[in-house]
Amino acid sequence: VQLQASGGGLVQSGGSLRLSCTASGRIISISAMGWYRQAPGKQRELVAITTSGGTTNYVDSVKGRFTISRDNAKNTVYLQMNNLKPEDTAVYYCNVVHMLVSYWGQGTQVTVSS
Repeated sequence: VQLQASGGGLVQSGGSLRLSCTASGRIISISAMGWYRQAPGKQRELVAITTSGGTTNYVDSVKGRFTISRDNAKNTVYLQMNNLKPEDTAVYYCNVVHMLVSYWGQGTQVTVSS
């Protein structure tokens, strides 16, 4: 399984970005798709996750601003990020759990200027 993420960039505080991540390869069953982020000097943290059962969870700091969604037909997960803040600046990584194995995308930089 390979993951290709896109959509990062530079945006001003209060702006929006949409991240996409598509899984390819021999896809049989994806149980969870999510986004993590890692800021300089900090540990990687879970931002949002969606399961095959439709459950979604968000880290408290992005609730009400970020929305995770998935297109199962395209094996793609999205992260719509609104009202971005400088503290959202990080490298964002998509993660997919396929057949109980965790896969990571290459990371995409999101920079929010104040």
